[in-house]
Amino acid sequence: LCTFRPLALPTPCKSLSTTAVDSTFDSTFDMALPVSLFAAWHHVAKDEQLFIETSTTLDVNNGPASVFLWPFTYKQAWKRRATTLAQLEYVVVKNKLTGSKRVERGPKLNLLEPFDEELFPPTKALSLKANEFVQIKDETTGNVRVVMGETVLVPGANEVNMDGRSEIQVQKGMDLKCYEWVRIEDNKTGAVRIERGEKLVFLGPYEVFVGGAQRAIEIDEETAVLVRNNRTGQQVLVTEKQIYVPAADGSEEIIETRKLQKLADWEVCIVRGKDGAHTFNFGRNHEERSFFLPPYSEFVKHCWSRGRRRSRRDLMITTLDLRPMYMSFEFNCRTGDNVELVLEGSFFWEIVDLKAMMKFTSDTTGDVCNHARSKFIERVSKVTLREFMLDFNSIAEQVHKEDDTFYQQRGVHIHSLEVTGYRCAEATTARILEQIIQETTNRMNRLQQQESENEVQLFSIKGEIEEQKAKGTLLEVQQLNSSAESRMRGLAEAERVKSFLTELEDKVPEIETRVALWNVLRKEDALKAVSAGGAQLWYTPSDVNLSIEADCRTKHIAK
Repeated sequence: LCTFRPLALPTPCKSLSTTAVDSTFDSTFDMALPVSLFAAWHHVAKDEQLFIETSTTLDVNNGPASVFLWPFTYKQAWKRRATTLAQLEYVVVKNKLTGSKRVERGPKLNLLEPFDEELFPPTKALSLKANEFVQIKDETTGNVRVVMGETVLVPGANEVNMDGRSEIQVQKGMDLKCYEWVRIEDNKTGAVRIERGEKLVFLGPYEVFVGGAQRAIEIDEETAVLVRNNRTGQQVLVTEKQIYVPAADGSEEIIETRKLQKLADWEVCIVRGKDGAHTFNFGRNHEERSFFLPPYSEFVKHCWSRGRRRSRRDLMITTLDLRPMYMSFEFNCRTGDNVELVLEGSFFWEIVDLKAMMKFTSDTTGDVCNHARSKFIERVSKVTLREFMLDFNSIAEQVHKEDDTFYQQRGVHIHSLEVTGYRCAEATTARILEQIIQETTNRMNRLQQQESENEVQLFSIKGEIEEQKAKGTLLEVQQLNSSAESRMRGLAEAERVKSFLTELEDKVPEIETRVALWNVLRKEDALKAVSAGGAQLWYTPSDVNLSIEADCRTKHIAK
């Protein structure tokens, strides 16, 4: 038997948890076996390491090398291939004995010391662009640092992301345009700052972006900004024309953007101020028709009932229309003879006193319709169905005229209230009413037909009367014309007689003779007129002063 002295080994180092074992040479000898054993050689390549574990130490031999190991001098031995790190790679190594960490950065062949281990495979270093940055925290000291591009970042052994993750998160800087801004808050001091474009903004160690990039507000004639000062708590309405960005120290906070309120001539809105007082803005007043809502103020919203029966009170109105308008309604009532009717109608109404309306009611349409319904129920219950059918419009007129004080007190004027329709609520009664209406309609049709026939006859009689009047007028005209014509002929004849008698006065001095001559001439004219017409005229002898003698008789003939 020979006694071998083991090789002198260096100070033990950290071993790896995962190893590559050479099955040919690495073995554990059983001390109970026979002593006929032999020594072994271990050949280590250039990129390998040989780890030798004895009873008290752990030694490492880096290649290239050939190591002779005597039996019974070590517990186990194994080889490990060293990690090759590229130009932009790194690895974190931890010593299991001391717990310390270090970073090994390439390019290199990473050779471990005893009791060392790589915590994770080789990682690529972060290549940060000009608009990128990272926020990393040292877990051992708590210090936070910011690294901005352009650079290659290899984190420290104990550096992690801000949220504790080992993977470093790359963030992009905020690229602000000329009309943009961003709010930044420092979580360490609580300070807030505002960065305004045009620039590239990076965060500090403990800073975060609040809300991302915001667009600046263009304040003009129709736009204003309500701003709260976070140091004083006061609100200010900014109306000066500008591209508005909050103050750089972050003391200003934009509450809202307010548009210019515009009112037509017939519109009005009510503003409640910080002291609770109401301001009435009428569109008909030039200084009130356009305005911005002041700070600490709000528009008064009117919650009115809607629907034909005003059963839903959810109509929200901020701008009131003062023009007269129609409003329909529908409700049930019962007549004196116990017939339930469904009335349909409409109001023609308008708001005349806004302050009175605000003082006495919060539901104008609901109050108007409900009051009219109660009055209708009261009136209709005092009449029968027949009386209602004959005079329902008069009942509607009495409802709003005899109780006009209710509407005046609420600043409302009812121009008219009309019942546009009614029907029976019960089906059987409705059928009977339908028959009554049908019979009434038929009777009205017959009356209308008879009236039409009477109108036709009356028109015919009037035509005949006009015709006879026209004939009488014609006869009167003809008579007047005949009289005038006769007068003219008489005057002409008298003128002829006068001229005849005057001309013969010198030759025939006796007037009787001249008249006799005139008569003879007139008879001759008469004979010519009669003969020209084909008529026969008989004259007595004395008429023509003619005598004819014959043997048997005398004939006086004048043709």
